[in-house]
Amino acid sequence: MSTRATPRAPRLDVDRLLADRHTDIVVCCGSGGVGKTTTAAALGLRAAEQGRKVVVLTIDPARRLAQSMGLTELDNTPRPVHDIDTTAGGSLDAMMLDMKRTFDEVVVAHSTPEKAEQILANPFYQAVSSSFAGTQEYMAMEKLGQLHQEVRANGDEGAPRWDLIVVDTPPSRSALDFLDAPKRLGSFLDGRFIRLMTAPAKAGGRAGLRVFNVGIGLVTSTLSRVLGGEMLRDVQTFIGALDTMFGGFRQRADETYALLAQHSTAFLVVAAPERDALREASYFIARLETERMPITGLVLNRVQQVQAPGLSAARARAAAEDRADEGDHLTAALLALHADVAGAADRQRKLARRFSVGHPGTPVAEVPALAEDVHDVEGLRRVGEALAAG
Repeated sequence: MSTRATPRAPRLDVDRLLADRHTDIVVCCGSGGVGKTTTAAALGLRAAEQGRKVVVLTIDPARRLAQSMGLTELDNTPRPVHDIDTTAGGSLDAMMLDMKRTFDEVVVAHSTPEKAEQILANPFYQAVSSSFAGTQEYMAMEKLGQLHQEVRANGDEGAPRWDLIVVDTPPSRSALDFLDAPKRLGSFLDGRFIRLMTAPAKAGGRAGLRVFNVGIGLVTSTLSRVLGGEMLRDVQTFIGALDTMFGGFRQRADETYALLAQHSTAFLVVAAPERDALREASYFIARLETERMPITGLVLNRVQQVQAPGLSAARARAAAEDRADEGDHLTAALLALHADVAGAADRQRKLARRFSVGHPGTPVAEVPALAEDVHDVEGLRRVGEALAAG
């Protein structure tokens, strides 16, 4: 009776992806601790050294991206990365999302100077812009839209500043929460509390205001007792300025969401060859498929390599015991180490095959486990080479 071999996953051609000038956004998503930030930085560096003008945007608050690119810090302003090969005409900038500063930029860009000053000084706004649920996702969509406008616009010399954006999303499942930003923003702006608080401005005339006051008198008195009168006034001032403050933000978020669904965007799911990480990768792929987002492939990081593939873990372990019995402890230790590595590699291969069975059309690029952490541009270059070798 014959057995059918498990089909091998198609190979992800990273260089072809980066060279495709129709691709102008690459989104790296995945759970924490799988090398997602390093992958995003390595892709950006490789694309830049092949002639693309790249900006890497990290939404992850960790600062590993700055360290690996030789930068002392990252903030909301793109900073050039030096020590890269620019002979092909490319460039590389990097930045980290500052949601408070991005929120402030939205206020300034879509308000009069007087109104912007009033909003920025509002205590309730200051709290909301730093900690309001979903602010990071809203501002991620806003910043991505801003960057993409510069991709499409011409610079001072008649060419766009960038032609490729690489996005490094936060770890865990919240990495895809920014896909919900337009929907959540709409629910917030259309919610009952917001409608009540903005009713005076929309009622029109004293009669409308009297009707409103009768209906909300109990609510505001209760809120005054809970929040305090001054805090309530701050909230009302803040909400009264929503239309001006957001200035079409919901529309821009919808436009950015639509942009992510286009063929010019590539989503790469990053995972380690471990059970939990691949389970998370399956979740990401299922979510992206539900949202009809363009899934380009899986990057499988830290894949264990075996230097002597012909020597199985079982044979190496048996040989190690024989050498130990004969007093050759050094050889025994080396064989035992090989047995551990070969066993880990075998487990990883089985998990990877199981993933490919569940997602047979998802191309995969494997990156071997490195002997040391990546902490500089040269290390990122090696990771990029491994990604391309796949």
